[in-house]
Amino acid sequence: MKTWPWMLAFLLSLTLAAPAVAGSDEEKVMAVTQAACDAFRLQDLPVLEKLLAPEFTLVNSTSQVQSREENLEEVRKGDPKYEVFRNHDMTARVYGDAAIVQGITTVKGTSGGQPFEVDIRFTDTLIRMGGECKLVVSHVTRIPKL
Repeated sequence: MKTWPWMLAFLLSLTLAAPAVAGSDEEKVMAVTQAACDAFRLQDLPVLEKLLAPEFTLVNSTSQVQSREENLEEVRKGDPKYEVFRNHDMTARVYGDAAIVQGITTVKGTSGGQPFEVDIRFTDTLIRMGGECKLVVSHVTRIPKL
């Protein structure tokens, strides 16, 4: 089974920098996390290559650790394919060149030809490197449907 919803939930997090976003540092970081969601939904590999730090890791909902390359390979293959990939109910804390963003990601799409729809709670760690925000660690947990 693919790691589709668990792998990208962060991701959760980032765009090339977020200089055009107005507001507090926390609002800027949250806007960056949504930009990353958009990049996964649009399968925008060049943007994702810039967003994910070389040492990026994701701990998915099955406790597997995935590397940056494993995440990018799924985008290259085009599976999973996302119809919805949206962060909400977020909080952010900024500590100098580091930030922690927590929230919920709603994803909907297909993987291996099978439809899926799930909400995932995420915690992302971002670091400013060379003037750009980079996602370095993401941890996700599937929210059970009641």
